[in-house]
Amino acid sequence: MSRSAVPPPVTQAMDAAQMWLPRLMAAVEERLAALGGGHGATLAEQAGATLAAGGKRLRPMLVLLCAGPEASPGAIRAATAVELVHMATLVHDDVLDAAPLRRGRPTVVARAGRGTATALGDLLFSRAFAELTADGEGPERVSMLARASVALARGELAQRRDAFDLAISAERYLERCRLKTATLFECACRIGADPGGEQLPLDAFGREIGLAFQLLDDVLDVAGPPQRTGKARGTDLLDGTVTLPLILARERDPSLATLDLRALDGGAAEAICDRIAATGVLDEVRDGARERVARAKRSLDSLKLDPERRELLALVADGVVERYA
Repeated sequence: MSRSAVPPPVTQAMDAAQMWLPRLMAAVEERLAALGGGHGATLAEQAGATLAAGGKRLRPMLVLLCAGPEASPGAIRAATAVELVHMATLVHDDVLDAAPLRRGRPTVVARAGRGTATALGDLLFSRAFAELTADGEGPERVSMLARASVALARGELAQRRDAFDLAISAERYLERCRLKTATLFECACRIGADPGGEQLPLDAFGREIGLAFQLLDDVLDVAGPPQRTGKARGTDLLDGTVTLPLILARERDPSLATLDLRALDGGAAEAICDRIAATGVLDEVRDGARERVARAKRSLDSLKLDPERRELLALVADGVVERYA
């Protein structure tokens, strides 16, 4: 995992746990690389390129932090599976949005076409569940990841139903974010704990940082910078995805409620981003994300965790809202 791909607090977590976390994360990277091939030349090439593109790897890191220094091979496979599901959803999202870029690189759908991208997303999903059942010890983890995957699909369907609808409420938006983003963070925290033992109440921690992650992602879509986010400003607007910055901004600038999102091109979308930013709502959404991170960190006080892992989880939570700060 490239250190340049992650925000400083996450790098700090790797450094603070240098006796064990980098070793476990390297094992996940090795599994991801190994799973990228062996599926025919075309899919192997695209899978390898997708996996090599990297990312922040926040979800598998959460799995491993919740599993602890003595993480079993099953926990490493669980971390790998969670990242594979995340990657599969990104590939499928890019198909649905006809997105040209992801992390600053051409998407699978852009470079290989819709059919190959759809097949690759399906492959990544199937490999995720195969990874969990590699040694027959994973029924509980399979069930956790299956429930999360269903929630992801429900969130995607809700987002498609809401496309181009400027009247959706903040509550509807947040429920969509809970399904489409926060659920996998929550799953990552729970799946890392020993499924056969006492489950730590990590749900709230994962849910809150997942929602914070999405809130900041939506701020970055409006504010950029494109050279860091890897996509053009206003991509959500062009997709017809109405996010919290626009929902709040339309209350301060009623003319935003009359936009025809279907008529926007790239330049017009950037101009709308400027109008949203001018209302001052971006700071409000950032503050909301920071409050969710603070709430997540407070929830750690009730958990039976050693001080080191509590601090590491707090560092990762901080990393969620300090991207491109």
